[in-house]
Amino acid sequence: MIVLTTSPLAQKISVIPRQYDETFLKMDIRDDSTNIIVTYNVPSDTTVGNYLQFNNVFSPVLVEAHFYDLSLYIDYNFWNTNNSFWNLYNVLWNVDGDVTEDIFKDRVFCTDQDINQLNNNEKYELNKGQYTTYNGFNNEFTIR
Repeated sequence: MIVLTTSPLAQKISVIPRQYDETFLKMDIRDDSTNIIVTYNVPSDTTVGNYLQFNNVFSPVLVEAHFYDLSLYIDYNFWNTNNSFWNLYNVLWNVDGDVTEDIFKDRVFCTDQDINQLNNNEKYELNKGQYTTYNGFNNEFTIR
């Protein structure tokens, strides 16, 4: 699972895809609560070790405590005709094709809380900051 924030700034995403192809990638984010799909272009991605890394600005911003479905795919409809021909896809160059190839799928959770279970054992708290506890009583009882 990928954890992202509600920040309007660029966020780095690192994935291990099925195929390391640095051609034109697209990413679909589907909100599980509203079933709205937003498509993003991924123009610049780099391969670092086994990871494919890229930065993305989410507009509209992601919503706190929502789950999303992420789908990263190669879109052969965008300046990729030669690659399509090499893959035995015989559609004319001037005809829009609908061929895509999924290379990565995952779940995304959006939160602004610090989650670091490896070092500090910080876990996600559903009601963080909403309730306060009152410690003004002592638990001394008189038994007769």
